[in-house]
Amino acid sequence: MDPQDVEYEPVSVKEVLAEMKDTAELLIDLSYSAVLNGSDDIAREVLELEGRMDILQLQGRMSLLMASRSPEDAEQLAPVLGVMGAAEKISNAAGDIAKIEIEDIGMPDAIRTALPEAVEALVRATVDGGSTYAGRTLLDINMETGTGVRVIAIRRESATGKRRWLTNPGPDSELQAGDSLLLRGPREGVATVYEAATGDPYDPETTVDPPIDDLGRAVDSITLMKDMSELAVDLAYGAVLFDSEGVAEEVKQLEAEVDALKSRFEAWTLRAASRVENPVQLRGLVHLASATEVISDAALEISEGVYRGIDAHPVVAAAVEESDEVIIRLSVAANAPLAGTTLGEEMVKTQTGMRVIAVRRGRGEDGDSDEWVVQPGPATELRAGDVIIAKGTRAGAERLGELVGDTQEFEG
Repeated sequence: MDPQDVEYEPVSVKEVLAEMKDTAELLIDLSYSAVLNGSDDIAREVLELEGRMDILQLQGRMSLLMASRSPEDAEQLAPVLGVMGAAEKISNAAGDIAKIEIEDIGMPDAIRTALPEAVEALVRATVDGGSTYAGRTLLDINMETGTGVRVIAIRRESATGKRRWLTNPGPDSELQAGDSLLLRGPREGVATVYEAATGDPYDPETTVDPPIDDLGRAVDSITLMKDMSELAVDLAYGAVLFDSEGVAEEVKQLEAEVDALKSRFEAWTLRAASRVENPVQLRGLVHLASATEVISDAALEISEGVYRGIDAHPVVAAAVEESDEVIIRLSVAANAPLAGTTLGEEMVKTQTGMRVIAVRRGRGEDGDSDEWVVQPGPATELRAGDVIIAKGTRAGAERLGELVGDTQEFEG
């Protein structure tokens, strides 16, 4: 990015923070998917978004400097700079992950075929002018219900050539010819949607024999680190939104767990290097682990003010609240409609529009410590005392609160 491209303009700090939050979350998802699915196209999207994040941070800092006129102003606005800096760290880490794919730093080709069946595919598809999707809303297409595939972002190019990202598109979002869709879902569903959108058949990765017998174990660790670091970022913004020390404490615990995972993963990689003909092909795994730790550390920075009892500027919470999604933390009551049922049985996503991204089990009768269920699926059972973390719309959050018998965190 050329610094001359960025000039001061009066922009809302709240809007900048909201866009930085949504962009940072999208970057995490895309960067890991680029590596795990071997997609140069998605990796290049990451680097483009990283450049956009750099511009947002400069604009936000300029606006903050213009707003600070006294020591009191500086004291209030300092935490805002911290949140901006943490978001940029997430962006830079995502860019480093994407470069593993683009620069061919070293990643076993077989990693794609070692992915667990539960790991969803993520692909980019451009809507063809003759597609049945062109000119229709996501609600009209009913894509997710029919195929299990969701559109997590849309990149649209205006008549002047300017690109704009729509993250977390909703039911009323209309698809247009030329839109670049980021699709996530089961591989069979992705193939169906890709062909319907582009008119071309979906060409999946060919199977490659793994150079290491237990490569699947490494992939499981990568997936878990990705899920936990992404969850830490979500919870960090949630801690700011609700000014919740409890949520901030959970971010701290997740950061510690990611550190431990990274340490074990690095040890596995070093041992595996002695068992492969060319150890250099494992170099990307080390880069991936290091970048993951940076993301979880940045999440801790976002929530650190809340954890330490420092009041953040109201603009931060307002930005989180007005971003594309709200993040809620709810406890399942003993008499709640969802207690003792699975997410699939009650069709929670369909009923509320909320996606449950994590469940934290309480301490059981045996006194075992809390257990995280990250990326829960339709078969995940909710129990009384569980804490659920969900993302979605404000109206959906209210409905989910009714189903679990707890709306305090959302209303607070």
